[in-house]
Amino acid sequence: MGEIEVDGQLIEITHPDKIIWENQGITKMDYIQYLLDVSSYLIQHAKERLLMIWVYPHGISGKKIEKRSVPETAPEWVSHTFYKEKERILLNDRATLVWAANYGAIEFHVPFDRHDKTDYPLEMVFDLDPPDANSFELVLEVAIRLKHLLESLGLISVPRTSGSLGMQVFVPIQPHYSFEQTRKINTFVAQYFAEQLPQHITLERVVSKRGNKLYFDYLQLWRGRTIPVVYSARAKSEPTVATPLTWEEIETGIRPTDFTILNMKKRIQEMGDLFSLITTEKHNQSLDDILKFIQKNKV
Repeated sequence: MGEIEVDGQLIEITHPDKIIWENQGITKMDYIQYLLDVSSYLIQHAKERLLMIWVYPHGISGKKIEKRSVPETAPEWVSHTFYKEKERILLNDRATLVWAANYGAIEFHVPFDRHDKTDYPLEMVFDLDPPDANSFELVLEVAIRLKHLLESLGLISVPRTSGSLGMQVFVPIQPHYSFEQTRKINTFVAQYFAEQLPQHITLERVVSKRGNKLYFDYLQLWRGRTIPVVYSARAKSEPTVATPLTWEEIETGIRPTDFTILNMKKRIQEMGDLFSLITTEKHNQSLDDILKFIQKNKV
């Protein structure tokens, strides 16, 4: 058992030598140090959004427990808000981040809107979900095509690995469009891709019905649904991370397993925070012209 001070709060770390990722010998304290290294960037994405954590009490290969509400054992300083008659966790500071990691959180997920401005997503997100780990080349191809389409619509975008098998493409937007409005655009784009690449892309949400096609997920962007926080680790056999990328990297070719908690600090030092266009340097892009086009053409 150890104790560390984070922003004035003393946090007791239970079982600091517990191995989380066995193949790499990564301990709980190693993991907490990683979170502190990326905390300023990770928190910028999660701030003021209702947090969901995935806790793995029996290791990352065991069953996960989903937590959204503040546990009774949590110290009073843990960042939270009262929402729909429950005390919900907010990931607004480093002390709360370390507390959650010590509590057992391996994955951090957030919705698309803030708790104090619900129903207005801060970004549009397209989720490219391949049928298996051997189909990532298809993910890269579709992502590049998606970038070009978004550019033709006048929108800049930021790609990232999901930390799992797939990739997500984020589009920063002005936070005054409803989920219904962003759904119209997501649907328009998804249907276009399904028509252009019917042999490779499906819009079927039921996994067993997708066959060997890439699922172009346009439905995840909705009220109450969540997405991994940027730089969050994932509970996989390798300590992969939801990692923002450059479009040049996608064109060159990468694999999700290239990005782990072991190399993320150095990557950010060398390349900066590639997610800043979504967070600290957000581009609040207008969707007015696209919505007008969809309405005019009834697409």
